Amino acid sequence: MNYLVTGGSGFIGSHLVEHLLKNGHSVINIDNFDDFYDYRIKIKNTLESVTKTLEFSFHEKELDIQKLIFETSSKQYQLYYQDIRDQEGLEKIFQKHKIDLIIHFAALAGVRPSIERPLDYQEVNIKGTMHLWELAKEFKITKFISASSSSVYGNNEKTPFNEEDAVDQPISPYAATKKCTEILGHVYHHLYKIDMIHLRFFTVYGPRQRPDLAIHKFTKHISENNQIPIYGDGSSARDYTYIDDIIEGVQKAVTHLETRTDVYEIVNLGENQVISLNEMVETIENELQKKAERETFPMQPGDVLKTNADIHKAKTLMGYQPATHFQNGIKKFVEWFLRNGS
Repeated sequence: MNYLVTGGSGFIGSHLVEHLLKNGHSVINIDNFDDFYDYRIKIKNTLESVTKTLEFSFHEKELDIQKLIFETSSKQYQLYYQDIRDQEGLEKIFQKHKIDLIIHFAALAGVRPSIERPLDYQEVNIKGTMHLWELAKEFKITKFISASSSSVYGNNEKTPFNEEDAVDQPISPYAATKKCTEILGHVYHHLYKIDMIHLRFFTVYGPRQRPDLAIHKFTKHISENNQIPIYGDGSSARDYTYIDDIIEGVQKAVTHLETRTDVYEIVNLGENQVISLNEMVETIENELQKKAERETFPMQPGDVLKTNADIHKAKTLMGYQPATHFQNGIKKFVEWFLRNGS
């Protein structure tokens, strides 16, 4: 199969690319190496995901995007330095390749930055996604998987969060853009028969996690004897989902979509374990065998108090079965962090 993966050099995307290549599929990776964080991290992600399957040489001192694109070009894998806001650039890629299924992970991420840059989030997350649907329509690509987010639930008082819950009160522009793409996706499904699954990811963590996210940031600060910022009293909680379980869920969604027609689904992917901020810090402390120095701040605008995934639908519809307990997932992440020194 030929898969187009947007954001395939990011945290989740690079793990998916690695998985697809290992299973003998061909991958077209579209990523714009956005400066939201150091682009060299995405280059390392790409190298780590691709070199386990494809053989080529690339040296640490040569962390250059154009060289990377040249080196990783093969029949099985193509990397494009491309922004999804550029529809003409995207169209040239669609013209060059036969695409069986689109897996769309590219987005401007982050709740707090979206409050500062709401129009940028609209441009990338909504307009950019619509460009992909327009091209899917034009090139008769009828299978589409999109990354949504648990943030669409806002401060939903009912837990665990179920896909049937009302999500009409988001509390950040980021969450609103993800909800918009779910709604617009249904339009393209209805009008153009594009089979589609929106996966609502719940706080994904693991090796290659973005450095701005709490688990990565706290691990780095504690290991370097720096203070960690705690927003609120530490009782806020998340349903943390280990990367291997997310990739398993994405693969289940791919299989479901490829073997059925007339599909439009919204599906939670989480662990159904709720871990408080205090418990998360304590787990990292235990793995590093170091105590954290904490600095307390008020809760941040846009941050939800708690997330908790109802994963019954994912289990019954797709056979999803997460297997990584939080303590074991943190152990694996810390081991990776200490090996990579980042």
